[in-house]
Amino acid sequence: MTAQWHKTNYRVPYKDTDRMGVVHHGNYINWFEIARTEFMRHYGIAYKEIESKGFSLPVANVDCRYKSSATFDDCIVLFTKIADYSPLKLKFVYEARKVSEEAESDHLDKIVSRPSGELIASGSTEHTWVNENFKPTRLNRSAPDIYEIIREYGEQE
Repeated sequence: MTAQWHKTNYRVPYKDTDRMGVVHHGNYINWFEIARTEFMRHYGIAYKEIESKGFSLPVANVDCRYKSSATFDDCIVLFTKIADYSPLKLKFVYEARKVSEEAESDHLDKIVSRPSGELIASGSTEHTWVNENFKPTRLNRSAPDIYEIIREYGEQE
């Protein structure tokens, strides 16, 4: 199965730009977090719920490749999907794309088969499932309901 992309709309606020008038490179990592949080909420596994069950999903690795610039008030769509998973780990991939005002206003279609718009950055984050004591945990044993959702909507490398 090929995982579908989840869309999160974002309009660039002034605070995300630097003195040159473009989005500061560090903000893309924050955008990935926003997109990942909305992805998980959409599929019924919100971070708040995960943490209430005694689990965390810290970032173990992050990667970002910059292709083009975004500026204040640009319409951005953040595309997210699960690119790989196991009972211990989870990997998300992201694409930040600049879109038109009309495309940004489309809030109905949250799931798409492929991203659209001008690619401005892409990247990934890798995470490890841990318990309340920050010890790695096998999600398929400790939270099979959450693991089943990941299996249903993710893909494996």
